[in-house]
Amino acid sequence: MEAVILILGLLVVAFMALGVYATVKVVGAAKRGVDRTITQARRTVEDTTLRAKSYGQLGVGGELAQLRLSLRTSMRATQEALQSGAVEDASLSESLGLFQRLGVHGRELDDDLKRLEREPDKATVTSLLPDLKKRTERITRAAESLRWAARDRARQFADDDLAALNVQIDVEAGALRHWTTEEPATDARAAAAAPEPPATRGQEQSGTGPAGGEGVPQAITAPDPRLRTEYPWQKAARPETTN
Repeated sequence: MEAVILILGLLVVAFMALGVYATVKVVGAAKRGVDRTITQARRTVEDTTLRAKSYGQLGVGGELAQLRLSLRTSMRATQEALQSGAVEDASLSESLGLFQRLGVHGRELDDDLKRLEREPDKATVTSLLPDLKKRTERITRAAESLRWAARDRARQFADDDLAALNVQIDVEAGALRHWTTEEPATDARAAAAAPEPPATRGQEQSGTGPAGGEGVPQAITAPDPRLRTEYPWQKAARPETTN
């Protein structure tokens, strides 16, 4: 009796521990989902704000907003392209490592641009714009190089796979049309194996024919292939059964 109670107690403790573990996992997943949603919403708001500033605000503020928008758009597109491609192509993991290093410089530049947007000394910000544009161009060009290289690689793999598939389909199509090469040979063998008519053999041996002169051999007429009613791919007809 004590052993049964002990086993039941252990089962209860195990179920409670399993329930606590499942609850922690569910709460963690929900928290991560909420964090992703908040991050995505904040990013959308920032992008919308930067787009509005780049088109509606003149002067240094508009140029800074345009640089930030260009930087963020290029980096995000490259990240999505590399991450989605790495799922099917493991060789892109090295490219992802390079992009992470590039992302450090991109975040530093974005922080600098954000800080300069609140800078009251517009003259100093104007003097820094050429260097900021150069840094933005270098980072976005590097990101675009990685992104287009990954896309070209994926497209080349797709072209190679399509070419191999076309070859296989051509071979299969030729195998399905086997009668186009087998039927003439079959007809020739059937014509060669067909027995000669008795009258024709007699005429050939005697050297006479109904329409020809003496000593002129008569031609043997081969069976017309178009009169054939059976083909290699047809099933043999079943004999009828009678009760």
